[in-house]
Amino acid sequence: MRVVEVGCGVCGLVCAEHLARNPKVDELVLADANPKGAEELKIRTGEARVSVERVNGTDRSALKRLLKGADLVLATMPWRLNIIPLEVAIEVGTNYLDFGMPMDSTGPEFDRLSNECADAGIAAMVGMGEEPGMSDVFAKHAAGLLDRADEANVYDGDTGSVEGLKFFSLWSPVDLLDETSVPAAVFKNGKIEFIPPLSSKQVFEFPSPLGRLTVYKTNHDETYFMPMGIKSLKNASFNICIDDFFADVSKTLLPLGMLNKEPIDVKGVKVKPQDVVAAMMPNPGDFSDKVKGDSGFVVEVLGVKDGKRTKVRMWTIMSHRKAYEKNRTNAGSYYVGTGGAVASEMFIDGEVKDKGFVIPEQLPAGSFLERLKRKGVEFHVEILPFR
Repeated sequence: MRVVEVGCGVCGLVCAEHLARNPKVDELVLADANPKGAEELKIRTGEARVSVERVNGTDRSALKRLLKGADLVLATMPWRLNIIPLEVAIEVGTNYLDFGMPMDSTGPEFDRLSNECADAGIAAMVGMGEEPGMSDVFAKHAAGLLDRADEANVYDGDTGSVEGLKFFSLWSPVDLLDETSVPAAVFKNGKIEFIPPLSSKQVFEFPSPLGRLTVYKTNHDETYFMPMGIKSLKNASFNICIDDFFADVSKTLLPLGMLNKEPIDVKGVKVKPQDVVAAMMPNPGDFSDKVKGDSGFVVEVLGVKDGKRTKVRMWTIMSHRKAYEKNRTNAGSYYVGTGGAVASEMFIDGEVKDKGFVIPEQLPAGSFLERLKRKGVEFHVEILPFR
């Protein structure tokens, strides 16, 4: 079993460490344009099966060389860049997994690429991290406890703070800036609608120790996946905690064009404004040991059980300190990387049978949840009356 991981940031390294310790993985190749973190992981694990390559994940020829003879490639870069490993995986015939699929599922590109994967005889497991990924499996499991599921909502909460930092991200800065600058998808009355970025704000009561936090609807794979995997749903959304300072900065940068993704000419040099802002933000891997607070998410599925309106609530919370002790990272990154590792190991163990695109809702939920427990992810389930 030869596995290649492309992109070794804070989330990818968690996934890599899980797989490096899996006895069924004969070879694990870690590829990144800046392989420092991967090299440190290789030393820390002491695994001879792990090798490191300095490769840019957008270099098609280099990827084609790496993926030849590989059983599985994990694309763990910022989600928009994952399209390149996906296309190379199709060309080479290598099974594929990412933490966030590089397109939304409402357009023709989703069906086209899914069909191309099926024609190539590969499984492309998309959105297999925390959110999407774990959250989708929670939703599928919760829906299975009802006679009919009508609505599903995901709420991401985080109280992480770092002394001396105000404008920062605990995961990919590019992805967070992207999330706060594009229209948010909402599944309403059986169809996808889009609302302006950061226009839907509410206060949500998370379980302790997170408590009451401000959340915004944003564009996330769950909004597309949950209705695909839970056919009875009429409404679905994703909501993420963004503190007031970060939201205000994003709202200021957006009309200035500083979050645009199209290159502009600056004194003869082509640059993407969003990349400039992201480059000014600290690397989340440089302060993992300094993060205080907790992270987690809640999935609420509303529907009917025994003729009565019922809510099933599933959640998980981990402190950033615990995550650092486990994998030298923050809690959100631990969740993302662990969700990806669980899906990878289910593939390795033969539990992924489908070809083409495979969304988290298609995985056996019971097996996924049991594997999460074995990796130190605790979760809770409540069944409550609802009006």
